[in-house]
Amino acid sequence: MSKRSAERTVGWIAGAAVVAVVTGVTGCSNNTSSTTEKKPTADSSATADAKKEAAQPAAARQSAEGAVAEWVTAIIKNQPTRACLVMADTDASPVRVGSASMCNSDQPDVRKMKESIGRLRESFTPKPATSDPKVEVAQAPVTGDKAVVPANKVTIDGQTLDKVILSNSTGLTSGQLDVKVKASEINNAWYVTDFDLSVG
Repeated sequence: MSKRSAERTVGWIAGAAVVAVVTGVTGCSNNTSSTTEKKPTADSSATADAKKEAAQPAAARQSAEGAVAEWVTAIIKNQPTRACLVMADTDASPVRVGSASMCNSDQPDVRKMKESIGRLRESFTPKPATSDPKVEVAQAPVTGDKAVVPANKVTIDGQTLDKVILSNSTGLTSGQLDVKVKASEINNAWYVTDFDLSVG
């Protein structure tokens, strides 16, 4: 795997970009193309558990920290519909926020987003994994209607998210990885809007 510096900002629907970033961080595959990797089963899981996942706690949307915690928890528990509900695409016009009808749909961009969450799960899951991870997010500074939460402020079962990602990676050491989750307040509710990852 190349050790050249890389920086990516991944928006809500940039599914392919998320897969590329996470594949690079979590190790070098023996395959020469990411298209040969096993397809995640997030779609079938989301379809089976759609109603359960849609029952998102309203409290998650009342703060940036709550939205990020809900998003990370949903990713680790392989609940893409639940994660979708707390996400928003601020590059769209008008802005798109996660809704039950959209997140349960089979739209191509929604499908890609759910597949991406399946890949993120591999990087976000601490070892040993638990069936009910405890995710905590430290208070994040808010500027206007936006907040940035560094990965070292997100704790999963006592381990910070940056260290979890590093432990699931190949060829990376502490200090090479900079990960942030961005959230925005939209119509008095908070949503995850971007995932920033810098390697170098």
